[in-house]
Amino acid sequence: MSIRIDKKQCIGCGRCLEACPGNLIDLDADRKAYIRIAEDCWGCTSCLKECPVSAISLYLGADIGGAGSTMKIERNGDIYNWKIRFSDGTGKTISVNRKNANKY
Repeated sequence: MSIRIDKKQCIGCGRCLEACPGNLIDLDADRKAYIRIAEDCWGCTSCLKECPVSAISLYLGADIGGAGSTMKIERNGDIYNWKIRFSDGTGKTISVNRKNANKY
């Protein structure tokens, strides 16, 4: 499992660098984020939650049944919309209120 960063969407804010507990993300010469060692990504999704423009997606590899699906987060106030794009082009959205996410 690892992340993908869309450099066209990246605004170079650096919030993902600060959020990554493995120190795996860096900025290139154009101030666009990239993952240095994709194999070492823990899949914690911290960078996805911090990216203000949804430029980062989590690759759900076939090893966990994702068959090449990806997931990214879009925020709307306190609501996190986890958008899953399946390899066949279909999708699914799971909405979570971040204020209540840890109360269960």
